[in-house]
Amino acid sequence: MATQAKRPRVAGPVDGGDPDPVACFLSWCRRVGLELSPKVAVSRQGTVAGYGMVARESVQAGELLFVVPRAALLSQHTCSIRGLLERERVALQSQSGWVPLLLALLHELQAPASRWRPYFALWPELGRLEHPMFWPEEERRCLLQGTGVPEAVEKDLANIRSEYQSIVLPFMEAHPDLFSLRVRSLELYHQLVALVMAYSFQEPLEEEEDEKEPNSPVMVPAADILNHLANHNANLEYSANCLRMVATQPIPKGHEIFNTYGQMANWQLIHMYGFVEPYPDNTDDTADIQMVTVREAALQGTKTEAERLLVYERWDFLCKLEMVGEEGAFVIGKEEVLTEEELTTTLKVLCMPAEEFRELKDQDGGGDDKREEGSLTITNIPKLKASWRQLLQNSVLLTLQTYATDLKTDQGLLSNKEVYAKLSWREQQALQVRYGQKMILHQLLELTS
Repeated sequence: MATQAKRPRVAGPVDGGDPDPVACFLSWCRRVGLELSPKVAVSRQGTVAGYGMVARESVQAGELLFVVPRAALLSQHTCSIRGLLERERVALQSQSGWVPLLLALLHELQAPASRWRPYFALWPELGRLEHPMFWPEEERRCLLQGTGVPEAVEKDLANIRSEYQSIVLPFMEAHPDLFSLRVRSLELYHQLVALVMAYSFQEPLEEEEDEKEPNSPVMVPAADILNHLANHNANLEYSANCLRMVATQPIPKGHEIFNTYGQMANWQLIHMYGFVEPYPDNTDDTADIQMVTVREAALQGTKTEAERLLVYERWDFLCKLEMVGEEGAFVIGKEEVLTEEELTTTLKVLCMPAEEFRELKDQDGGGDDKREEGSLTITNIPKLKASWRQLLQNSVLLTLQTYATDLKTDQGLLSNKEVYAKLSWREQQALQVRYGQKMILHQLLELTS
């Protein structure tokens, strides 16, 4: 099955401009100093979805595919209203940190003389973005129940509305000469947030910068054309004057060039980018066990009120150690537990004898911190103490109950090509998310038996 990546971008003239958006974009690249290797081509042919980049000739690992000068990046620091955005920097602070870039995009989109217009011509059609935030709520909840996506989307929508009403709209209304009425729209703002979520880049921080505020996202022409695969063949490198896309493995002639958006589980891909990798292609896929679900599993094993109170006492202790939280999750990968320390400590504290817990608590969480159980890779799960395995198994069973369908039902849909082909695109994507998670959880269930 071919990997479905970014949804199709819609080619066409911008306000009566060049009818060939690729030719227009390539001409713009030459003007701004964005250099593409003669071995690559921007194309809609031979790509998994919409515009992408394809090798004209065979490419070797380490070869330079293109160079983007920093002056060609679109950000709050390069847009035509950068001075205003800098002066109002304090007033534009928000939880997301994206407001200045979003205002830059809102301005440049409607500015007749914007230098970015040829770049915008290769953007996806904003009204056709497939992020779950644009799905009807009932469809989103029905198809993605148990995956964690509906809850993430609800938080996004609430934050977007709040940010727009309290910061963005008042700013645009205060500068009507810079923002026409047609861009003062919550719907457009939703779309641009989704676009930034899916297509922007955030430069990695240096170690000494980790304590500072994170870098704001930027739009990187050419780089954002590349589709994503976990098994990618190109990677973006950052330097003082430019960004360089470099091949990480040989790319045969005619093959598509793929970047990576990071180690993304399918639920993260559908949430942030609007697509998934079909099972079993996404080697970075994960399943979450909510931390409060492990607490609930521990409570199910109690028989008296005193035992229940002791579970809550242990939980409060774990909270103080910052190992758990009411909205946190233990992340289980295909080969390892990504939240190893948190899960190991939680199982240890919730399962240890009461007297041992008292001693640990008296030590204020200190004492012996050696890992007798070893690394919590998937293959080591059967080696855990029986009480740990039982608690983990009960937690998995509770997690599986949160889905609207069971593994067998989803497997039937996925294995029957005729039935699968009749599903809508959203139904197919949601099925891939659910199935990948359930396979990981069922593997864990077997290992804890």
